[in-house]
Amino acid sequence: MSQVKVGLIQIHCGEYIEENIQKTKEKIKETVNKGAQIVCLQELFSSQYFPQNVNVKNYDLAEDIDSGTLAEMGELAKELGIVLIVPFYERAGAGIYFNSAAVFDADGECLGITRKNHIPDGPQYHEKYYFVPGNTGYPVYETTFGKIGIGICWDEWFPEVARILSLQGAEILFYPSAIGSEPDHPELSTRSSWEKAISAHGISNGVFVAATNRVGQEKDMNFYGGSFISDTLGNILASLNDEEGIIVQEIDLKEIENTRKILQFFRDRRVDTYSPLLQTEMLPKPSTVKKGIKKALLANK
Repeated sequence: MSQVKVGLIQIHCGEYIEENIQKTKEKIKETVNKGAQIVCLQELFSSQYFPQNVNVKNYDLAEDIDSGTLAEMGELAKELGIVLIVPFYERAGAGIYFNSAAVFDADGECLGITRKNHIPDGPQYHEKYYFVPGNTGYPVYETTFGKIGIGICWDEWFPEVARILSLQGAEILFYPSAIGSEPDHPELSTRSSWEKAISAHGISNGVFVAATNRVGQEKDMNFYGGSFISDTLGNILASLNDEEGIIVQEIDLKEIENTRKILQFFRDRRVDTYSPLLQTEMLPKPSTVKKGIKKALLANK
């Protein structure tokens, strides 16, 4: 079966966790009623985006992997016969917390956990206070309806993540997100850049991309939504605006092979030239430094 229906849920989170969970469950059922076979929720789906400020009490929002919330979601996946991606705040013990996503197969089995690797820190995105960088690497899950990989929010901006997941066989890249206003740059909207950067991963790797975002005002932040699904050439197949909603989009996994026969990016990679990517800082060569100094001295004469 090469045709798969992908579902995304974009909602506004209120202050009460139980209400958010119930609302999400209803949206999952609505999405499935429209044919969705793989459903992805937004980052940290059950609560408002708490990392916009630093508060030790927010650690209490974390859950163990065998928590009641995840158990409920696993049962729901089984009941509906769907693959369900559930992002959550994971408590891993000994004061260690992760920003994670659990993947449930259509029989309700948890196939594994992906932990967010890239942790941002900036005004109202104080994630380094709450999350440890992930240690699960970049797993690919062979589900009932296809092979999927996950990058959580900030991960979605890094092309290395998409490339690694695609090389490992992922056919659909899912990016649960929480992104919106930039408080230190109120005039700036990253929405267009966000969509372009993520959908471009589909072009570079010949895969489908599905990114889901939260929406609406939460305390001092406004989340712009914009959830979308794009194809192997980066074309947007379906998207949402800045309101609550769902997406259900049928895709054909055969397009992956067809695209890769035309755009041979995997064939033409030069891994022997990529060692600079493993350096955290690119230091200039001494000769370059000397030339730069000499040029500056001459300019000042």
